[in-house]
Amino acid sequence: MDAQYKKGVLDLCVLSQLVKGDQYGYELTETISKELDITAGTLYLIMKRMRDNGYVETYLVESPSGPARKYYKLTTAGKKRQREQSEEWANFVKKVGKLIR
Repeated sequence: MDAQYKKGVLDLCVLSQLVKGDQYGYELTETISKELDITAGTLYLIMKRMRDNGYVETYLVESPSGPARKYYKLTTAGKKRQREQSEEWANFVKKVGKLIR
């Protein structure tokens, strides 16, 4: 897949996964990388930016098998952003579909 396609949609993919429930970084990476080629480093940069923008909050959960895991949770602003981006994406796909058929 073209890297530019992925770059434009990764934020939406991350936000959409978090709408389903809180997740820790490795879990998010694994889920998304099943469909798109993404590295943990890329994901953590996205998560940092989202936290800086107020779209996610973090909290730690102790793990019986190692260090505590940092979980990511959508804020109200993050939920709103996911809805907006989802609508924009659907509209974009519809318009591109018309152009390529």
